[in-house]
Amino acid sequence: MTSPFDSDNSDNSDSYAVDSDPFDSEQSAEMAERLRAAIQQLLPELRAQGMQSQLTPSRLAALAALSAHGPLRISDLATRMGIALSTVSRMVDLLDGFGWIEREADPKDQRATLIALNDTGQALLDSTRRQAATRLAERIDQLTAEHQHALHDALPALEALSARRPAEPPGEPPETGRR
Repeated sequence: MTSPFDSDNSDNSDSYAVDSDPFDSEQSAEMAERLRAAIQQLLPELRAQGMQSQLTPSRLAALAALSAHGPLRISDLATRMGIALSTVSRMVDLLDGFGWIEREADPKDQRATLIALNDTGQALLDSTRRQAATRLAERIDQLTAEHQHALHDALPALEALSARRPAEPPGEPPETGRR
């Protein structure tokens, strides 16, 4: 049985062989493309809205950023999310309207406002993450034991990859916020 994660043009018979030499640019590019394709196949399932139809992927990303790094100014949230300040400002108004965040004056500058996840928003984020993890665990359970072990063994590398910011040099991954 093939899965959406199988590459169309690769022989996976030696996919898990360990080579002590680093990959060359061409091998890294191929691995990057295969990883991108697999993630692209998984994202819709991980982003499924569940019971909250108002929880779009961008709103979920904002809640996650606030959970990990908040309270934040709207401009700081926009920077973290890599989207326009005006877009984030409108999104924050929606998040506030849904009752998922709270606003407070910035103690460093009373003219500025900080936004933070409130208990309702944190509970929604936690529930959404649990639902996504459950769906993914069901998919993992369908893999062969060999693929489950390979995925387990790949987790440290994937975690290091996700923790490193693009401009950072190789080496130890930086400390990250709450996960």
